Amino acid sequence: MQIGVTFPQTEIGADPAVIRDYAQAAEGLGYSHLVVFDHVLGADPTHRPGWQGYTHRSMFHEPFVLFGYLAALTRLELVPAVIILPQRQTALVAKQAAEVDVLTGGKLRLGVGVGWNPVEYEALGMNFHRRGRVVEEQIEVMRLLWSQEIVTYKGKFHTITEAGLNPLPVRRSIPIWLGGRADVLLRRTARLGDGWLPQGRPDEQMREIIERLRGYIREAGRDPATVGIEARMNASDGNLDEWVRQTEGWRKLGATHISINTMGAGFTSPDEHIEAIRRYKEAVAS
Repeated sequence: MQIGVTFPQTEIGADPAVIRDYAQAAEGLGYSHLVVFDHVLGADPTHRPGWQGYTHRSMFHEPFVLFGYLAALTRLELVPAVIILPQRQTALVAKQAAEVDVLTGGKLRLGVGVGWNPVEYEALGMNFHRRGRVVEEQIEVMRLLWSQEIVTYKGKFHTITEAGLNPLPVRRSIPIWLGGRADVLLRRTARLGDGWLPQGRPDEQMREIIERLRGYIREAGRDPATVGIEARMNASDGNLDEWVRQTEGWRKLGATHISINTMGAGFTSPDEHIEAIRRYKEAVAS
């Protein structure tokens, strides 16, 4: 199981030197990859009674721009988890992903999802209510753009006429992992995904969800061993012993990757986040 970190972007601040130091510390500790969340805009909850989720006060670094910066500083695999794909233009995401893949020497793993926030969709000019219908065609279009120099495509939501990306990804493909846990998402992952990004703990309910996913993968004519699982272990769930216990639980469930998320755990400085990932890495390594 590959061990990574979740970039603490709501708490790390905007100092480029601090971002550099965190990423290089994670690499120096032996972590394999860095996971980054995606939100373009935060809603002002003042006139939105009962609003839940991130707000305009929550800092989110833009993943692709951040990855361009980190590509020059580390050799970590970079993983957006997830890009809210239907609120972005497909060809532009394909272009940005290909560029990051080139700059990192093929070390981009693209997590995508449909999101939950209509405020962002509205501001970005995309239709929130058809996001589930759009995303499968987006995946198809991106894979065509990454693999072929010239693409002609006519779908329900996309039209491309004799055009192509340059540069193309290193291997003319980029792994696409899907995030979420609704049944429709599990079936979509089984048919289209290189991996799955679950949310939750390694309990009996998660075991049942993973078995259901594996069943869907077999129904799609694929081998479940070829579809990865990237778990997330939240430091806010308890102490170091609990972090290790959950990590072992995910290992037993067959997770191929895991990242430690230190946001929301009460750490008050970047140094405390780095100290937490140091303690975790030492504990799981032993």
